Amino acid sequence: MLTTLIRRELFDNLMTFRFAAAVLIMLLLVVANTFVLIKDYERRLEAYNTVLKTEHQRSREMKTYSSGRLNVARPPNPLSIFNVGLDKRLGNEIWISHGFVPTLWDTGTYKLTNPLLNLFTSIDIIFIFEVVLSLIALIFAYDAIAGERERGTLRLVVTHPVRRGQILLAKYISAMLCLLVPLLISLLLAIILLTTSTVISLSIGDFLRIGGIILSSIVYLSVFYLIGMLISTVTRRTGTALMLAMFVWGFWVLVYPNAVLAAIAPPQTSQTRMVSAYEEIKQIWEAFDRERKQFLANDAVPGEDPHFGMVGADPNFNQIWGSGYHQEYFHRDSSTLRYDYHTVSNIEELSEASKPQVPHAQDYYRFLGPQIVKTAERAWLVRKQALETIFVQPAIVDRILLRGSPVGMYDAATQAWAGTDLRGLRDFFEAARRYRRTLIDYYYDKNTFGSQQWFSADKGAVDWDRLPQFSFQRVDVATNAKRALPDVCILVMLNIVLFVTIFLIFIKSEV
Repeated sequence: MLTTLIRRELFDNLMTFRFAAAVLIMLLLVVANTFVLIKDYERRLEAYNTVLKTEHQRSREMKTYSSGRLNVARPPNPLSIFNVGLDKRLGNEIWISHGFVPTLWDTGTYKLTNPLLNLFTSIDIIFIFEVVLSLIALIFAYDAIAGERERGTLRLVVTHPVRRGQILLAKYISAMLCLLVPLLISLLLAIILLTTSTVISLSIGDFLRIGGIILSSIVYLSVFYLIGMLISTVTRRTGTALMLAMFVWGFWVLVYPNAVLAAIAPPQTSQTRMVSAYEEIKQIWEAFDRERKQFLANDAVPGEDPHFGMVGADPNFNQIWGSGYHQEYFHRDSSTLRYDYHTVSNIEELSEASKPQVPHAQDYYRFLGPQIVKTAERAWLVRKQALETIFVQPAIVDRILLRGSPVGMYDAATQAWAGTDLRGLRDFFEAARRYRRTLIDYYYDKNTFGSQQWFSADKGAVDWDRLPQFSFQRVDVATNAKRALPDVCILVMLNIVLFVTIFLIFIKSEV
């Protein structure tokens, strides 16, 4: 009997205009948008390759260790085509220096605008599913029970030896099979376009991640169909059911996410915390500067000249920073809590008069380098806590509150599968900090801070290719699954609760 009911419901759904419209709309939207997203990815990939070439060329122009701040870049994520998440909201370049510990906010200046909060900032494939496919699911479901009750066919069905649970199950299975057609066909065409692109290379792990996105999409689609079926079960007329379904869709998909965003992170609190943290960081660096000046005052060379009077062999070039230059300065930026110290010494060839000062300069930089490293890390602890409070914690609260909507859970799950969520972005910056630590360890091992090559190229220019090289790999599929499954499981539980609720209402209701 269940099989017969499923065939009947399936045939009825396949013959409707809404099924044909759903397939056509999804194909047009997803395929057209995939073309646009692939082109956007190609532009981002080209920009990334340009950064790598520019950095390689720039490193060839740096002669000394102190003149080198290495620039590392994050490659665009090919799975951002499915859910762009934060992949485009934050920058993809970061400077690596012994005097500064990088964070998420050092790729651009955001002031008090939080780029981590959830906004519909781009139309990707998941956005289409969130908005359009959820609406289609409700349209399929709003008259599932109310329509048959209104036409009187439901009373006729229950007069046969068939259980009401079988009726619900048959309607659910047949409708989901119909809804899977536009979902899977559109995704299949999107994957075909990706695999045929000359610039996008998908690994086996990427296909597994896409499988996770498909699973999450099916569970999300089921939630909205069951919401529509619940509305259809508790109402007597299809007009009323349709109106309630549109209200529920508009609230969960459009109103609720933006209402959550509007309630997060009052700017006055953020400004106060920013000023307090900046002053604390400033005091840390000012204490460092006092130690630096005290070292110079106690040095064997009279005066407090950190360059010890050293100049290049050609004074004419020195005037325009040609054959050599020295620079020491503080970098201050209260909008991103940056207050750090830089030394830049780039002398291609020392003058004969400057060479006796080399041991003094070596002693100075041997002291200064480790002090800068320690001070930078002390300042980073303050900066990290402040930026977590100002930006990350509101984003986490935003994500928790968004779990009050199926859209929020679905968006979080697919971002986690794609690796474009906050944790996916943090993976890159954690890799950048580990690379900075590796670079500093290399400086210590080679006694780089106390070497002449720190400030002069008399002994030969630095071979930057011999330094540890930065590399970044996305986390494995198991980690993506671990991050995504909590939201997927909540959606599954929501499906179960909805179906049980519908069943309990339906078996007690009059037909």
